[in-house]
Amino acid sequence: MVGWSGTGRDLLPLCETRSSSAMQEIGKVLVVLGTVLLLGLVLWSGFGAGWLGRLPGDIRVQRGNFGFYFPIVTCIILSILVSLILSFFRR
Repeated sequence: MVGWSGTGRDLLPLCETRSSSAMQEIGKVLVVLGTVLLLGLVLWSGFGAGWLGRLPGDIRVQRGNFGFYFPIVTCIILSILVSLILSFFRR
């Protein structure tokens, strides 16, 4: 190779650093996806049916044939939990 002054061993630590960093990122993504799927399965089984979406502060309006429901407090709590889980895996 013209103009190449290094050996192949010079590139080895850079390649190992990139591949191990990529593998760590893939591992984190897989753990987060697994956690989300597990949480979805738990909620789908009916575990949170008694309290999830019925917290104080959730908005519910029933008038005749019309019903409006917005679980704002439930959304805030779930957002905080997801943020904590994601910040744990960023470290």
